[in-house]
Amino acid sequence: MKLKRQQIIHLALSLLLLLTAAVLYAQDGNAGINEANQKVRSYFASGTNLMYAVGAVLGLIGAIKVYSKWNSGDPDTGKVAAAWFGSCVFLVVVATVIRSFFGV
Repeated sequence: MKLKRQQIIHLALSLLLLLTAAVLYAQDGNAGINEANQKVRSYFASGTNLMYAVGAVLGLIGAIKVYSKWNSGDPDTGKVAAAWFGSCVFLVVVATVIRSFFGV
């Protein structure tokens, strides 16, 4: 009895699925989830520190920009100062919330 090509493909796929199922049952899902949790938490610590650094750099750039506008006598100096100050405060608040939310 000769097997047709389509039957051979079906048989090979069936064997592949059975082997895949056996491998999946052999893995410890809880350990993998805990390891992923620890890795993500370690990234949040670096991310919040990065957000603090970006906030500091934006604060310096904003201060220079506001000082330049103030010296030139532009009437929208208050708007620019409020926008830069608001963005820096937003970054610091978001970094603090992330740090407290994830317990980093």
